[in-house]
Amino acid sequence: MTLKGRAALVTGVSREAGIGTAICRALAEGGADLFYTHWRAYDAEEGCGLQEGWPDRLQQELEGIGVRAGQMEADFMDPDVPLQVLDEAERALGRLPSIIIHNACYCAPTSYRTLTQESLDRHYIVNNRAPALLSMEFARRFEQAHPAGGAGRILFLLSKGADADNLAYLATKQLLAGLIEPLAAGLAPLGITVNGLDPGPTDSGWMSDELKRQLLPLFPMGRIGQPEDAARAIAFLASDEAQWITGQSIRSEGGFLGR
Repeated sequence: MTLKGRAALVTGVSREAGIGTAICRALAEGGADLFYTHWRAYDAEEGCGLQEGWPDRLQQELEGIGVRAGQMEADFMDPDVPLQVLDEAERALGRLPSIIIHNACYCAPTSYRTLTQESLDRHYIVNNRAPALLSMEFARRFEQAHPAGGAGRILFLLSKGADADNLAYLATKQLLAGLIEPLAAGLAPLGITVNGLDPGPTDSGWMSDELKRQLLPLFPMGRIGQPEDAARAIAFLASDEAQWITGQSIRSEGGFLGR
């Protein structure tokens, strides 16, 4: 499986232990050039914690593999940012990426007692509006760049479950899943596939030791999911071997029994 000559845009790449970093590494090892986004303010205030300097170190690592790499901070609450991200990706890589991977998300605890309009709006804007706007602009530019069709990829990171303290996050992730089938049908004539991947609970730096102990018996393979598990599946879906797979929401979670 090779991605030589391809270029990918990955959103939400801010920490070494994250799924976004694992995806960038997997795609670069396949030969793809990378452009990725991050948002330090969210990591520092609401995310898993700010890892100062990681985006720069990752860029050096990817360039050391032998691919082109670029990055930018992107606050997807701003409706202009999705277009700016594509502009910067084209500038940094010298061409329009053919692979878009939506990994960025907004996640804050919300239950029926704590859910507010403001919180719901923030989840919707980052988890739904931004990837939708970015995907549509990508498709329009792809159509102009490849009028006879090509090999494009749009991939969404999904999540589902019955966590009553994560209402807004899970609801917006399921809303995102609803975009996949109709968008896949609309973009198939262009050669763009559209798929979603649910990696299940993944040890990307947010799990406490107590939570790991609770989750482990629910994984029949005897271990908790790792970022590299998701990255390998994404790399396959981004490859030419997956050209006939589109409109799918795939659960790649090691048989997790907690659904």
